[in-house]
Amino acid sequence: MDNLNIAGREYTSRLLVGTGKYQDFEQTRLAVEASGAEIVTVAIRRTNIGQDASQPSLLDALPPSKYTYLPNTAGCYTADDAVRTLRLARELLDGHDLVKLEVLGDPKSLYPNVVETIKAAEVLIKEGFKVMVYTSDDPIIAKQLEQMGCVAVMPLASLIGSGMGILNPWNLQIIINEAKVPVIVDAGVGTASDAAIAMELGCAGVLMNTAIAGAQNPVLMASAMNKAVQAGREAFLAGRMPKKIYTASPSSPTSGVIGS
Repeated sequence: MDNLNIAGREYTSRLLVGTGKYQDFEQTRLAVEASGAEIVTVAIRRTNIGQDASQPSLLDALPPSKYTYLPNTAGCYTADDAVRTLRLARELLDGHDLVKLEVLGDPKSLYPNVVETIKAAEVLIKEGFKVMVYTSDDPIIAKQLEQMGCVAVMPLASLIGSGMGILNPWNLQIIINEAKVPVIVDAGVGTASDAAIAMELGCAGVLMNTAIAGAQNPVLMASAMNKAVQAGREAFLAGRMPKKIYTASPSSPTSGVIGS
């Protein structure tokens, strides 16, 4: 089977989804189910997974027995904040060690601060975390994070929440070609075709939140993204025909045509 392997564990779905920005936990549940995702990422600073026992918990809507939780450091702007947040996540999730590290540069663009990201990754890896890391589409930084021991590299397609799709497929292709760990596009996907393109380039998976939660019909969009990721992966494995300029070749053979 063509499964996604992250940190020694296999997943049948190559779509990873966020759990923020939905109307409520019920809509979150329906969208995640429609997406077919097995890995769900949760912002520890914004979503209740036990921090407040008096409030509804995401754990009830999406039970950890069914989904792999990927706690993330959304909203962190320093390495220290990110490390503290993931230590808390490990406590809340009974020693869970698979995490998504993101350290942002500024609140307007949400572009990654790669200097602080590298600092945080060093600490977390030493403490036994399995780090999936959000980063820029710089191939040199991506390789450095892989060599440090990150279990997946997650370059942005475009800015978080922008829906602009893949703005620099060339850098992304370099990262994919050089990586020995899964490359998962994270941030910027806006619609199903964006997800399909990422997979056609050879990405191991796609992570998204706003593209689904921000759609007019999040549950239907989740279903579309599920299909797009599958279709893009199959197209990548199939190997597309080469592009040609002014060398048209008819789809039907011309030899043996009646009357010729």
